[in-house]
Amino acid sequence: MRVTVQDIMTTEVASVNGSTPFKDIAEVLIAHGLSAVPVVDAENHVLGVVSEADLLCKEEFRERYYAEGYELPMRAQLRHRLSEEGPELRRKAAGDTAAQLMTAPAVTVPATVSAVTAARRMDEHGVKRLIVVDNDGTLQGVVSRRDLLKVFVRPDADIHRAIREDVLECSPWAQTAGVTVEVHQGVVTLSGWMSRRSEALLAVRLAAVVDGVVDVIDKLRWKHDDTWGGP
Repeated sequence: MRVTVQDIMTTEVASVNGSTPFKDIAEVLIAHGLSAVPVVDAENHVLGVVSEADLLCKEEFRERYYAEGYELPMRAQLRHRLSEEGPELRRKAAGDTAAQLMTAPAVTVPATVSAVTAARRMDEHGVKRLIVVDNDGTLQGVVSRRDLLKVFVRPDADIHRAIREDVLECSPWAQTAGVTVEVHQGVVTLSGWMSRRSEALLAVRLAAVVDGVVDVIDKLRWKHDDTWGGP
């Protein structure tokens, strides 16, 4: 059974509304040890998200225009001048409330998707956490990179059972009685015999995507090489 976002997400989530002042947002982030907080309306629908970076835009631009002798690092200057983020950064620097500071729309994910899907979405958008919403966009929780790591602390016995029962024993594509499964610290070793090389390769691939598997060591042998180029 695949681990879903619902299995690992945090459900007790700090949030702010659109009228929450700048300093109150900063206090929420500090008090809860967060890097970002969702912005919701009166019905708890997610409107956007305010991050530490959004708040720091104000300080960055204050220094840029008012500090004597201060010059932005060249990297920041190029980002402001050449990228599409320039106007957005200036807007946030002038903001005083969550509605003016937030990034919208927020990067969200349904609770029903797999942990793998959530990880890919984080990577795609370059974020450290995802806001979890239902079909109506109502806040359900938050899933972070740390939450995703929970997948990899799955007990070896559970991984062994999943590979044996969900991958090997219920597979209509091969005879797997001759396969031995060993798991240590999330590393799976498959050994023994299978009828065809293609079946052995498939067994390795399927074992590798079981939640909690760190790596798969392939020690399987086969009787017939039915792959391209085999005898």
